This record gives sequence, C-alpha cells and structure tokens, in this order.
Amino acid sequence: MASEIVSAHQLVAEIIGNIEKVVVGKRKAIELAVIAVISQGHLLIEDAPGVGKTILARSLAKSINCTFKRIQFTPDMLPGDITGVSVYNQKTNEFEFRPGPIVSQIVLADEINRATPKVQSALLEPMEERQVTVDGITYQMPVPFHVLATQDPIEYEGLFPLPEAQLDRFLLKISLGYPSVSEEIVIMERQQYIHPIEQLSPIADAADIVTLQERVKNIYVDDLVKQYIAAIVEATRHHHSIYLGASPRGSLALFRTAQARALVQGRDYVMPDDVKALAEPVLAHRLILPSTDGAQDRSARASIAEILEKVPVPGAIPGR
Repeated sequence: MASEIVSAHQLVAEIIGNIEKVVVGKRKAIELAVIAVISQGHLLIEDAPGVGKTILARSLAKSINCTFKRIQFTPDMLPGDITGVSVYNQKTNEFEFRPGPIVSQIVLADEINRATPKVQSALLEPMEERQVTVDGITYQMPVPFHVLATQDPIEYEGLFPLPEAQLDRFLLKISLGYPSVSEEIVIMERQQYIHPIEQLSPIADAADIVTLQERVKNIYVDDLVKQYIAAIVEATRHHHSIYLGASPRGSLALFRTAQARALVQGRDYVMPDDVKALAEPVLAHRLILPSTDGAQDRSARASIAEILEKVPVPGAIPGR
C-alpha cells in the first residue's frame, strides 16, 4: 500500500510539474485542478478573460493524454449543440446518433455563463450520471470524464448566473488571478517564439488517471476527521450570514477531495489540514446568501473562514 501511494504521488507531482511548464506561478490552482480530476469531479474557474483558464484546461488534457473538446458557450446555443443529435440516414433508413462535444474525456465548457439556463442544464445529466440521453436513448460518457468550466465574473454584461443545481455539480470552484510582474515577464519570454503548450508532452494516460482515482478511494480517513467534515458542513446550515447551507453533496465532496489532497501530499491518510485547505473551494459556491450586491463570493469565503475558526479541530489543544 505504501509503495502504491509513493508511486501515485510521484505521478501526480510529474503531472503538476508538466502543467507548470505552461501555466506560470499558479501551483495552488494547478493542484486543485488535478485534485478535481483524480476525485472524479468537475471544476469551475471564475476569473477575468485572458488569465489562463483555457490554457490550464488544455495543458491538463495534454499532460494526461486524454481526448479534449472545447465548447464555446454563446446566448444562441441549443442543448443539442452540446449533447449531439440524431440524424436520419437515407441509405439505412435509420436515425444515427452524432455525438456532441460533451462526449469526450476532458471537456472545456468555456464561458459557460454566456449560455441560457436551458443550455446550461444540458450539462446536468452528463456531469452527475456520466451519461447523456438523446431521443430516449442513453449514451455513456468515456472514462475518465471531467468537465472543466470557465465563467466570467457576473459583473460583466450579457451573462446568465449559473443556477444553484448547476453550481452544486461542480466539485471545486477556483480562481487563477493575475500573475505578478516577474511571472508576467516569464510568460512573455516563454511565448516569444512559440507557445509552450505546443511542445508539451503527455506524462500519463487515461488508464493512469483511472488508477489514481482508485488510489484516492483507499486513502484512510479517521472517524474524527469525518466528524470534523460533517461539523463544518452542518455549521454552514446554521450560520447567521448564510441563507441556505451546503447539502450532503458538499460533505461528500469535502471527504473525497481531502483524500485526493492527501495523495497529492504523499500521505495515505487525511489530516484536518487537508479539510481546512479545501473547505473554501469545495463549499463557497454551494452556499446561498441573502446578499445580492455582487459580494456573494467574498461573503461566502468570509463565512467559511469564520466557521473554520469556530469548529474544533480534531486533536487540537484548546486555547492554542
């Protein structure tokens, strides 16, 4: 078991290092993106245009040698543009299914909040059940299957906020942020002649990712840590600043991502620090706050920080 964890940790470290050849200065975001994949979950990135959201998705797909499709969401899209359509074949006198771009191992849903809620809902079934139903026939998604969606800040014009049911399907929500001055210089130098993603080579393949996903499930989680996770999620349901707290899906997400983070750190057991580190990216987007003044994310993060301060950490000495 120990040797398996070591080899899995080494592979994950190589994948992260490979992505860093393209995405400069965003190690925490890269780690969270990899955690989402090996946790069999989906990732939502919210940030301004041009900070590297799409490049992160492409680098991840290339590093693990998985099939990659990009969907550019627009207000005039239809659900069939995502799921695919049945087309009548005059030679065979039968309808044939032509899969949409959602049928891929890594799917980049670019600017997802530019599409209408009806189109956004076309992602619910494949994200939750790993299948898509067209004309009453169900088609399975490939393995592994991971949706990496990007969205512009809601203050931008012409955007449709993601409904709560859609947000809850995302395992993690992160932000990249702007690079520092020194990092921006490195980006310019690396792209002077050719974009580094064109020279990126795979580190793993789909079978390796499936193996990592199974390794994550075997990471030990003590009963006290499980109680800690449940206590944090329970606290979101009674916090004075939160209208509606996280559902059991939030507990499951925090449980699984904590296991994945332990693997990334090279451990075969989860620590309370893993839970604390992931509480915000796992839970913040699942909370419904009464505020509608555009400060929703900041308020959610502040509420989670307050909860982490108050919920006792297993094994901690009171007053220290």
